[in-house]
Amino acid sequence: MSSNPTPADTATATAAATAAAPRTDSAPIPPPVTAVPVRDRRPRDPQILAVLLFAAYATLSVCRWRHLATRSWDLGIFEQAVRAYAHLRAPVADLKGPGTDVLGDHFSPVIALLAPVYRLFPTPVTLLVAQAALLALSVVPVTRAAARLLGRSRGLALGLAYGLSWGIQRAVDFDFHEICFAVPLIAFALEAVLERRWRAALLWPLPLVLVKEDLGLTLAAIALVVAGRARKAAPRTALCALGVAALGVLAAVLTLMVVIPAFSTADTYPYWDKAGGDPLDGLGTKLRTLAWLLIPTTGLLAPRSPLLLVALPTLGWRFLSSDPHYWGTDWHYSAVLMPVLSLALADALFRTRRSPRPWLRSYAWHLPTAVVAAALALTTSLPLSVLGESAAYRKPTRVSAVERLLARVPDGASVEVNVGPSSRLVARCRVLWMGDTGGVTPDFIALDDSDHSIEDVQAYAGRLHPRASYDVLGAAYGYVLLERRTGHT
Repeated sequence: MSSNPTPADTATATAAATAAAPRTDSAPIPPPVTAVPVRDRRPRDPQILAVLLFAAYATLSVCRWRHLATRSWDLGIFEQAVRAYAHLRAPVADLKGPGTDVLGDHFSPVIALLAPVYRLFPTPVTLLVAQAALLALSVVPVTRAAARLLGRSRGLALGLAYGLSWGIQRAVDFDFHEICFAVPLIAFALEAVLERRWRAALLWPLPLVLVKEDLGLTLAAIALVVAGRARKAAPRTALCALGVAALGVLAAVLTLMVVIPAFSTADTYPYWDKAGGDPLDGLGTKLRTLAWLLIPTTGLLAPRSPLLLVALPTLGWRFLSSDPHYWGTDWHYSAVLMPVLSLALADALFRTRRSPRPWLRSYAWHLPTAVVAAALALTTSLPLSVLGESAAYRKPTRVSAVERLLARVPDGASVEVNVGPSSRLVARCRVLWMGDTGGVTPDFIALDDSDHSIEDVQAYAGRLHPRASYDVLGAAYGYVLLERRTGHT
């Protein structure tokens, strides 16, 4: 056996000697390195603000529902369509006429996304809460983009002003409409534009073509803004954006000329008769709407941003329509403009910081405070103001009485209604619109005659259905329920 040491023996001896030798330096032995998670220190202001506003929007919607304050038949129509999607059927809305496919009225297949939730909670409140959540979601990109451009406090001010803007409040007050999907898509898209994230800026607005037929033009406008901003730094991106703009226009044309007529019983887009109005008709109303859009919301500074171009398609079809309902500030029509105006203002404020005019720089510096102050002041006369009234949270006696009356309609029955009872019965009955039953003789007629416009409800029912007879089953606080007499068709 050899007495020569092996390499292993030598290594062992060397290690032992090193450990036994005294240290000649006084430097401490560093502790072992461990992985420390990095905390995200970005402010959560946008998310917190969105949650607070969601609570406000949802509370307002539910309180209005509890007070029987339905403003139109749209809530019932959308519930019928979502209910059909939830049961894997075509989106038929009998309120628009027996067997009417809503895709032949407005092209809004996006509402099918609500079907799984509605299947679990089959009530119109589901739609109202979903709308509140979508509108509140749009607060996040608006606040976040404004804060990145202008700083945390000024960004938060613009976010709050946006969340309280009159256009958003009017949309919440209008029961439910499909545009609640468009508002966050536009907000996220324009946030990406301001951050020069071109791919995201072109991808976010693509689903707009599934929200409503006119929003393909809004997609085109966003893409043109991207093309303008990216043309020097990223010419290939600009070229791609032009392609997306063309796609948006093509989608709008095909939807209006081909898709909707294919689902429509009239084989045409049913709203062509409202197009092509005189631009000078209602000029005063249109100018007042522009003033409401530009003054309290942006302090007249938004036109300094190219982002304002995104508002032109919506303003164009509204102001060129012959229907005066589109010209004013009521209903939900201005909601899609609110994220455009708010982010155009943020962009304009950022651009103005280097203005050679001292007065303009000073005005821009103080404008976020003025805009949020205006939003808070206007809120005292806007829908959210009712949240400060204790009566808003109490269910009126008359509502309980009306609900007991409508509960006498059995599940699965056919009911002819006007606005008041419409959405209260959709979840469990076949609901038809008053005077438009398409030859169907309903089992019941439920109507809101709170204004006492009908002198004799039985005679009125007889005029609606001459071959049938109806008896008054009950009445409560202006609501009347009639039942078809047995043996009559």
